[in-house]
Amino acid sequence: QLETLEQEEQERLELRPHPTEKTTHIVSHEHGMTVWKTLQEGEAELQCQSFSYSRAKLRGLLLEGASLLLLRVLARRQTMPPDLVFPAINTEGDLCRSSY
Repeated sequence: QLETLEQEEQERLELRPHPTEKTTHIVSHEHGMTVWKTLQEGEAELQCQSFSYSRAKLRGLLLEGASLLLLRVLARRQTMPPDLVFPAINTEGDLCRSSY
């Protein structure tokens, strides 16, 4: 029984004259998960967003680290259950479905 407690993702594009930096920070808490997103494009004002998801909506959630572990286990067992689908959070921080 694995559970993601916290995850941070950073992206940086060195495009002149406007480098872009994007971060996503996800933290688990007793009521669910909170996602914080920041976006800095060149000299523009820093854009920040945060939103939360309840535990009920996140049941079976598979974030990036857990997904890597699952793929390794499936590769080691050399089996793939049919219709393997999990809730996930995409790069925009929205809930989506991840299928294998």
